[in-house]
Formats: sequence, C-alpha cells, structure tokens
Amino acid sequence: MTPTVFRAAAPPRTMDAVTDDRAAEPLTEYVHRVSRRARAFDRRHPLLWDLHFTGFWVTAALVDYYGGGWRTLALVVDLPAWLVLSLSLGFSVPLLWRRSHPRAALLAMAPVALVNAWTGAVLQAALLQLVLVYHIALRLPLRALWWVTPLVTAPVFVTAFRHGEGHWSQQAGSQLTSIGVAALIGVTVRTRRDYTAALEDRARRLETERDQQAQLAAAAERARIAREMHDIIGHHLSVITGLADGGQYAAAKSPERAAQALHAIGTTSRQALGELRGLLDVLREEDGAAGGTEGAELSPQPTLTDLDRLLDGVRAAGLPVSATVHGTPALAPGRQLTVYRVVQEALTNTLKHAGPDATARIALAYGDKGSVTVTVTDTGTGGPPPDSAGRGLPGMRERTALYGGTLEAGPRPHPDRGWRVHLHLPEETPQ
Repeated sequence: MTPTVFRAAAPPRTMDAVTDDRAAEPLTEYVHRVSRRARAFDRRHPLLWDLHFTGFWVTAALVDYYGGGWRTLALVVDLPAWLVLSLSLGFSVPLLWRRSHPRAALLAMAPVALVNAWTGAVLQAALLQLVLVYHIALRLPLRALWWVTPLVTAPVFVTAFRHGEGHWSQQAGSQLTSIGVAALIGVTVRTRRDYTAALEDRARRLETERDQQAQLAAAAERARIAREMHDIIGHHLSVITGLADGGQYAAAKSPERAAQALHAIGTTSRQALGELRGLLDVLREEDGAAGGTEGAELSPQPTLTDLDRLLDGVRAAGLPVSATVHGTPALAPGRQLTVYRVVQEALTNTLKHAGPDATARIALAYGDKGSVTVTVTDTGTGGPPPDSAGRGLPGMRERTALYGGTLEAGPRPHPDRGWRVHLHLPEETPQ
C-alpha cells in the first residue's frame, strides 16, 4: 500500500503581511504593473481610450479659446471668435484617428495649420501635430517622415512671410527639432515594442517546441510499453496455447503428459505474470509514485543467458527448436535485449502461424565490437507477414533501428517452405 504523505498547511497570511509586501514593492514594479493594466485596458477598449484622449485635448483647446489665453502668443488678437474656435477644433478633433489613420489625420490638420499661420492666430494647439508625427513614426514605414517634415514645417515659413515676426531660420530650426524628438520617441517605442513582440514570439515557439518534445517523448514511451507488453504477453500466451492444445490431445491417451502440460501452463503463466508485474512496477517507479516500488523485487530485463530458458519453454509448447552459436557474445545489455526480443517474437509467430509439424532453427553469429547476426527460420506454411497489423514486426524493426541495424522478415525463397527473420546489428559506435 502506498503510504500517504501529510503536509502541514501554511499559516494564513494576515492583512499586515499583505500590507508590508505592498509597501516593500519597488516603485518601478508598481509603475510596470500599472502600465500593463493600462495597455490591457487599451487593447480591450481602444475606442473608449481614444475618446478619452481626444476629449482631453479638445477640452484643453476650448479652455484656451474661452479663457483668451491664445491672445498671449497671437500675432493678430482681433480675429473672429468663430475662426479661433474652428482652428481649435481642427487641431484637436482629428486626434481621434491618430492610431487608425495617422496620415489622414495629419493631412486634415495641414490646412488648419496653414490658416493658423496665415491669420496670425498662432494657437498652441498646433503642437498637437507632433502627436501625429509620433504615431506615424510608430506605425508607418520610416520613409513616411520625408513628406511629414516639410508638411509640418511649412506653416513656419508662412508665418515668417506673412507677418515677418522673428528670424525664420530660428523658428524652422526649433520646429525641426520638435519633429525630430517626436519621431525619435516613436522609433524608440516602436523598436522596444518589436523587440518585446519578438521575445514573446520566441517564448511561444519554445513553449510549443517543449510541448511537442513532451508529446514525442510520451509517444515513444507508449511505443516502448506496447513493445514490452506485446513481447511478454504475446509470447507467453502463445506458449500456453500450444501447451493447452498438446495437453488436450494427450489427455485421452497419456494422462501423465496432460498433467505435465498443465504444470508447464501454470509455470509459464506465473512467469508471464511476474514479468508483467515487474514491468508495471518499473512504470510506477518512473511515474514517481511514492513508495510504489519500495521492497519490490524487480527482475532485470532478459539477456542472452536467458535464451536457453526461452527455447525450453518453446520446446515444451510443442515446437522443436535447434540453435547454433558462432563466436563469443560481447554485447551491451540493450543489444542483448534486442536480440532476445527478436528471437522471442520470431518463435512466437512460428508457434501461432507455422502450423503443425513445423520446426525452427536459430543461428547466432557474434562479431567484433558488439556486432551480431541472427537468423531464425522455420518450416511452416510461410505466406504473408503474420502480424502485419499488430505490434510484432513493427516492434522488431523499432528495436533494430535503435542500434542502426537491419531486419528482414519474409517467406523463405522457393523451394524452401516457411518463414525467415534475419537481424544484423553493426559494430557499436564509440561515444
């Protein structure tokens, strides 16, 4: 039984602790948090944000108009009220489209700016053109600034030509500096935004790749489990089936042989159950189950030394098997398991599909540096792949591919009858 682990619950946090955490929060983090909330609100309600922004500057322009503050800088102070009001609205209302259509909004302001300069009103609301310059630098290609600069600078020359106030070069230099600062701020924000978007995209791609790797690892693990389950259960069930058929035939004539078959069935069943339990215990251990394998006796994976026991079980099931070995085995445990499972699967298919009176022969040839060649033949009926829709042949090929080997499985060439499985694992590559 898996022991239950109890963990002490963390004490609840008091209001004083929460207040202390907030008081200890750096100012920069607080500013960033407020900025993130503002940007999130802007993304959810862009029109509402634009209306608030535009409404603020419309209000400021109207306050300047009704309060008469515009006369402090005006070159002509006796202008009609309707003209000043129209100019104030002409500079502020187009801000509503500063993000969606900044170029059109600046073009709409251009005639207002020229009238402002020609009449001598010189409203401070004309500086709102710099907001549109910022958004053009932020959202449009940088080449758009080439026509924005003369468009915004033109009113300076109109004022100098019309009213002759101040030195036009100084005014043009000041205007160009303002345009440059607005454009520089827009480019800086745009660069930071693109950099942040690139980082977020990279993080998303890395997260996707991580999920894909996890899915591939899970699929590979499922395939490994399926191979092991197929090799353990499929082989032992085939042996049990052969023993049961033999015991049925012998029951009437030789009760002693029937009893031997039943004993062999019980032994094989217990062996299959033990191997299956060991596999499940290993899987439980890999999943990290607490106490899942404490005290469990886990059997090691079969090796080449277990081939004799495998052949004895197959012979007991009624399939005569002979084996020849050339060379000295010097294989890594993984390669030994591959050879064992391929031989096991080949003999299992022979038990299931070769028919009565079939025999099998195994030839193992060990080479240098871990190379090995295995050939399993039988004298059965041959025919199409016996397990093409199952896990048998695909499992053998997957095991072989792990070590860069080759596997051939098919009917023996005429006039021979039966089936042939040929495995070759090349020399081990030094790590």
